[in-house]
Amino acid sequence: MTAQAFNVYCDESCHLEKDRQDMMVLGAVWCPAEQVHEISVRIREIKARHALPPAFEMKWVKVSPGKAQFYLDVMDYFFDDDDLHFRALIAEKSQLRHGDFEQTHDEWYYKMYFDMLKVILRPDARYRVYLDYKDTQGGAKVAKLHDVLCNNVYDFSREIIERVQLARSHEIQILQLADLLIGALSYANRNLSTSAAKSRLVERMRARSGYKLTHTTLLCESKVNLFRWQAREA
Repeated sequence: MTAQAFNVYCDESCHLEKDRQDMMVLGAVWCPAEQVHEISVRIREIKARHALPPAFEMKWVKVSPGKAQFYLDVMDYFFDDDDLHFRALIAEKSQLRHGDFEQTHDEWYYKMYFDMLKVILRPDARYRVYLDYKDTQGGAKVAKLHDVLCNNVYDFSREIIERVQLARSHEIQILQLADLLIGALSYANRNLSTSAAKSRLVERMRARSGYKLTHTTLLCESKVNLFRWQAREA
């Protein structure tokens, strides 16, 4: 029997050690690989209904009053489609004490990425993980993350996590969706209220998920699964 395949689309917000932002969010939207085309078509149809071209890249930073209803419709689509799931890790960087644990920020970052993804992974399935392309250092990050994920689930032959690769968000609708959900989560956890349109999206996500978005959910939560990381004592 062939193992079911899933695509996992990852993005991040405020993950750098000294970016003057206190809250890091790592997140992933995942779905069965066989549903990727249909989901992408549905998102393009929502764009078309709002007179946006298929190539329009939806991003949290682009949320504005004039496009608020479009982004609300996309968020509603996420909650209405049973094949789409979201997992995220929230970490308050003011808690970081890398020296106490003899680790670098990069080492901690990869640990957090594994903690974010581990509840998605099943030993009887196959996964293709896509990370949003950020810069020329992405190739090394992808290789390291693939090693970390495989080693932690004892997938030394890479039969579970088939690939981890970079992707460009403007080409992938579901990666754009991940950016939107991560943006809303980051906005909520930074307790911002600078944009009425963004605040509406946060409230819609809270209403549809049934969660405040600032606390850990039950581990078995399948639609919006959140983990609020806390630093342990050294």
